[in-house]
This record gives sequence, structure tokens and C-alpha cells, in this order.
Amino acid sequence: MVTLTSIARLDDRATGTQTGTINEPTVGCSSKALLVAGNWYASWSPDFGSTWQVLDPFTQFPPTAAGFCCDQVVTYVPSARLWIWFLQYSEDARGENIIRLAVSRTGGRGPWRWWDVRPTDLSSSWRGTWFDYPDLQVSDSHLWLSLNLFAGERWQRSVVIRYPLAELSRAQPATRRHWSTTTVGSLRFVAGAGDAMWFAGTLVGRSVLKLFRWDGSEDSVQGWDIPVSPWSADWDDYSSRCPDGTPWLNRVDDRITGAWRAGGHLGFVWSAGRSPSRPHPFVRTVIVDEASTTLLAEPDLWSESAAWAYPTAAPNRRGEVGLAAFYGGPSSYPAFAVGVWDEEQGSWQTKLADVSTHSPPDRSWGDYVTIRPHIRRPTSWVAAGYTLQGGRDRRHIEPVVVTFRR
Repeated sequence: MVTLTSIARLDDRATGTQTGTINEPTVGCSSKALLVAGNWYASWSPDFGSTWQVLDPFTQFPPTAAGFCCDQVVTYVPSARLWIWFLQYSEDARGENIIRLAVSRTGGRGPWRWWDVRPTDLSSSWRGTWFDYPDLQVSDSHLWLSLNLFAGERWQRSVVIRYPLAELSRAQPATRRHWSTTTVGSLRFVAGAGDAMWFAGTLVGRSVLKLFRWDGSEDSVQGWDIPVSPWSADWDDYSSRCPDGTPWLNRVDDRITGAWRAGGHLGFVWSAGRSPSRPHPFVRTVIVDEASTTLLAEPDLWSESAAWAYPTAAPNRRGEVGLAAFYGGPSSYPAFAVGVWDEEQGSWQTKLADVSTHSPPDRSWGDYVTIRPHIRRPTSWVAAGYTLQGGRDRRHIEPVVVTFRR
């Protein structure tokens, strides 16, 4: 059973009316405070959601030539007592952008220390390219960034960047390492990493999970191809309509959007198109044995009456796996849902946390949500999502932070 402990909603005063329908909410949580961000807002709560202060990502940090763009990821690292804030900036006249990694001991308005990275800072051959679609996680001793690299609209490669947490904590010039691949895009890190970081991407045409491991003390990356059951990534198979007939998944695809490491297992979740046995888009789930990298199970999350999409997952401090995702279709406007993995039953137990009153105006939702382990409560999680409340305009987007437990 899933128990909702608290729901904190961010109204216009909390977000400065800077929300977008492709909201991409992210959350960091200490024992007392919350940092929430998305397209195109950031908000700080010193009292875990009771009150909010607007942190404008367009003005919080010094501008760049092209200015702040969109994607953000935030988190809190309790072992380092450090707030992390990632921001993606727009492309300049050369077709290049920067990413900014900021850290703070206090959070809120700071002070913050930051580092900027251009594609050409990693390789001089990457001129005229730009970073997009970030993922960020921490292991025992490092912070990890994953990004896609584009030249114009053409995908070029995936890039992984590694930073020592100790150097970030001391606000020293950070010794970064990077690795890239042209084999698979949109790499997703596991939550709950140890000394090494595991990450993966999907190869739909081959029905393969492309799995990687990068040890924090090594420069080389190991890789495995894990055969899994086929799934559909055809655009037509992602079709889902709200009660008013409006499509809401016109933007979804089969990029991995959540991953975890717990109990000797690695898990990965993504959105899949409907199949003959599953009448609506659903969540593909793949669980792999960490020691042998062999496939253990594929306990997908699906429904007879509506679609599941944009899943993410993370272990709590006890090692139980929590889930956050969107649910919607003929029976429900887009809803933010949370859940837990029931090891004994071999299935997901879920609950709707917040339900939209309207369908999205541009027929799209996404691109990701966020879940973190609760710092003080070993059996709980904190998840960030959003809904539409009272209308279809982007100003009716309401981010929400849900605390829940099994």
C-alpha cells in the first residue's frame, strides 16, 4: 500500500508565473528545505513546502551571451551537505551553448559557486555543438552529468562528465573527467550508486538495454548489451487521449527516464507504446542482476483504462524502490502518481497524488519527473511532478512535491 504523507503545491507566487506545460520538474531536499525547479522557474522553501521564495533562473546567476534556456536539475547531497543546481543555457551565434553547475552550502539565494562548460572545453573537435537533455546523480565520491550533444538538430553523441564531490564541496577548481559514445543517446544514471556509477540507454531496433559501468577511480568505462523483450516506440502506439478527446502524449518517446540500484539489482524504466496485450502506452521495467549483468525480470506497469508515461524511480534509505510517473487517458486527465515496488508480489503498487482538471493545449506533456529518498525518514520518498489546475494555459501549470511511503 502507498501512503501519501504530504502534498506541497507551488502556486503562481511560488513560481513567479514562469511555468511551462513541458514542465520537467526537479527537486532537491534536505532535512528541512526544498529546492524545486523546472521550465522556467526555481523556488526555495526553507520549511519543506510551507512557504516559498522565487529564485529566477534567468537572473540568479550572471548572464551568458545567449542567456538561460530551459532544462534544470537540482539535488541535495547529504554526505557533503551540498546543494547542486544544474542549468542549461541557449545556443549562441556559433550554435554552441554552455551548461552551468552551481553548488551551495546554504541553498536559496546563496552564496553559490559555479562552473561553466562548453562542448569545446571537452573536445576542440566539438565546435558548433550544444548540450541538451541532462541527467544528474551522485555516487559515494562523485557527481555525474549525462548530456546529449547536437549539431543543429542532428544528434552527435552522448557525453558523461564526472566531478569529485570533495572538490565541489570546497569550491575548488573541479577536476572533471568525461567519456562519450555515438552508440546510444539519452543515458540515464541509477539512483543509489555506490563507488561506481551504472547508466544505460535503449536500442529499440535491437530490443537491447545498453548498460555501462564507470568506476569512480578509473578512466575506462565497461559496457554490456542486455537483450530484453521487444517494445514499440512507434509514434502511433503512443497515442492517448484525455476525457475531452485531446491527445496528451505527442512528445513522449522511449528514452530511459528512471533507474535505480538496490539490493544487488539494477532497474530501468521508460515509456513504451501500446502492444497487443497492453491497450495503452505503459512503463517498461527491466531489472538486471548487478553482479552478473543478467536479466532478472521485466515487471511492466500498465493499465486497461489509461496510459502510464514518463516514469522515474529511486530507492529510499531502506533500499525499497519508489516510483513517480504520469497517468492519463480516457478515464483521467493527466495525473501525477507515485508508487512502490512490491518485491513479494513482483509488481508496482501505485496511487494518484494529484489529477489535472484540463488537457494540455499543445497535446504534449513531459519530459521527466523526479524522485529522491527522504533524508530523515528511511521508508519515505520525495517526488516532484505537476498538473494543470483550472485551465489549459501554461500559467495553470501547478508543480507539486509529494512525500510518500510504503
